[in-house]
Amino acid sequence: MTTEIATLGGGCFWCLDAVYRMVDGVKRVQSGFAGGDRPAPSYREVVSGTTGHAEVVEVEFDPETISYRELLEIFFTIHDPTTLNRQGADRGTQYRSIILTHDADQMRTARQLIEGIEAEGIWPDPIVTQVRELDHFWPAEEYHEDYYRRNPNQPYCRVVIDPKVARFRARFADRIRAG
Repeated sequence: MTTEIATLGGGCFWCLDAVYRMVDGVKRVQSGFAGGDRPAPSYREVVSGTTGHAEVVEVEFDPETISYRELLEIFFTIHDPTTLNRQGADRGTQYRSIILTHDADQMRTARQLIEGIEAEGIWPDPIVTQVRELDHFWPAEEYHEDYYRRNPNQPYCRVVIDPKVARFRARFADRIRAG
């Protein structure tokens, strides 16, 4: 089996991590940082807004089970791609909407999907999601991994992540991993 990697940022990485761990065909999800200029940044550095990095997830997936495009369709359902440098109460460039591509096919797919979404008028405002090549992915500290499952009663999980998980479950019930 050959796998591929998608690198996506849509606000806090805990939200994307929670959803993509449920997706059939996803083999691994790793929270981290990308898109900035500081090597090996810490979480504290990134959330300070001084590194240029965004909180992202690296999603390893089986393209025979789920396509890159389908992963992006989920991405555009679980966050607001029209708010510049913000998702809900999280504000700053570290929470921007960003797709970091690994090859020309991913770049083309991302741009075509955004054009299609804008043409359909799904969002009332223009999409501000950045699409650019991945330079480097820096893994986040271990305690960020599978945060939602390990901290189900944490207020952020209840107030922010739960609605995104519910939106994913409602729209993509056929994409939820069995068991």
